[in-house]
Amino acid sequence: MASRPLSTPAGAGRRFSPGVMLPPLALLALWQAACLTGLFPAQVLVPPSEVARSLAAMTASGELQAHIGDSLWRLLIGFAIGAVAGLAFGSLIALSRLAETALSPLFLTLWQVPVIAFVPMMVLFLGIDEPFKIAVVAIAAFFPVALATFDGIRGVPRAWFEVARVYRTRLPDLVRRILLPATVPAVLTGLRVALTRAWVVLIAAELLAADSGIGQMMEMGRQLFRIDVVLAGVVVSGLIGFLLDRGARAIERRATRWRTA
Repeated sequence: MASRPLSTPAGAGRRFSPGVMLPPLALLALWQAACLTGLFPAQVLVPPSEVARSLAAMTASGELQAHIGDSLWRLLIGFAIGAVAGLAFGSLIALSRLAETALSPLFLTLWQVPVIAFVPMMVLFLGIDEPFKIAVVAIAAFFPVALATFDGIRGVPRAWFEVARVYRTRLPDLVRRILLPATVPAVLTGLRVALTRAWVVLIAAELLAADSGIGQMMEMGRQLFRIDVVLAGVVVSGLIGFLLDRGARAIERRATRWRTA
């Protein structure tokens, strides 16, 4: 009798299947049918073919690339700031009981507040220029990363720290040999969640107050009654969000491959 493999190689079973394309194709067909049957007026819903023409025209003029570039730049800067701050804060309240007692109630309270609720106050302090959008992204990224870091460190068995203390392990070695390997999966998951959350919040912030970016492109289309431009922005933001999540998942699988080796 042939023996079964003990484990499945990483990535096996994740091959591309044509069936994956059925839901988006069905949605496009339903969208086109709704436009052809006249269920919605043209001022409310335009066919996907019109959205495709608008995307092609904005791509040819360079307008679409400029908006995408501005949004991704804000996402990169804001996410880097928020992620680093979240890692530092989560580590602080996880490693210090005093810091946890003093700071965790306020942290958990603010965590429940939607990031968009901070927008009016931030506009008053920062205006609508780049610092405002970057700050919104940083706040959106901060909380998931801080919480994931806290949970990851607190999930390390206390006995590991006791053994390190017995062997008088130095702090750099403690971090490198114990904390990092044990907390990487949780932290990477938090970073992935924070990235997609920050992207959604950035688009919303650009809708409210911005002079460029995907959100501003959609808002300008609304003001000019260009529903095709609005829907083009919806399609582009959804695709970028999907690609960001897929890319983060791929990095997460590769970085944690050793756990299933």
